[in-house]
Amino acid sequence: MPDSVVTFALGVALALGGQAVLHDRAPMLTAAILMPPTETSMSMHARGTFEVQITPQPIDAFTDATTLGRMTIDKQFSGDLIGTGKGQMLTGMGTVKGSAAYSAIERVTGTMAGRQGSFVLQHTGVMAKGEQTLAITIVPDSGTEGFAGISGTLAIIIDGKKHSYDLEYSLPSVP
Repeated sequence: MPDSVVTFALGVALALGGQAVLHDRAPMLTAAILMPPTETSMSMHARGTFEVQITPQPIDAFTDATTLGRMTIDKQFSGDLIGTGKGQMLTGMGTVKGSAAYSAIERVTGTMAGRQGSFVLQHTGVMAKGEQTLAITIVPDSGTEGFAGISGTLAIIIDGKKHSYDLEYSLPSVP
């Protein structure tokens, strides 16, 4: 598998003592498309960079910022996808160093391939003793306007502090 696809970090943001820690040094594989292209769809890639702000949320009855945390996600996409991502992340820490997990739901709104609208991403990240896996999938039937019918997966590539994305997606052909 090419390094550009495998050199991908989980990016699990964990709330530790009120600080967000981003673990971004392990390679990871991308997930397969859940809904394969049909005869009336086209498979495409959108690539570019993004800036992300992950903000830990206050401790409450459901989080303790040590083993359980909650954060907001605020992204600015550039490149083939121009737009924003807004979402929330839940994190869980294991008792062994390097073991944790996160789940997140993020709405992406923007323009891509001459279309505009929004769609929802579902993130599932797991780190077991430093070994990371991540799947980011477009939620079926979440596309609006020009993204109606979109399906696919998103890979994130972290190189130092630079974040890039590779969105492999299918859209129904425009009649």
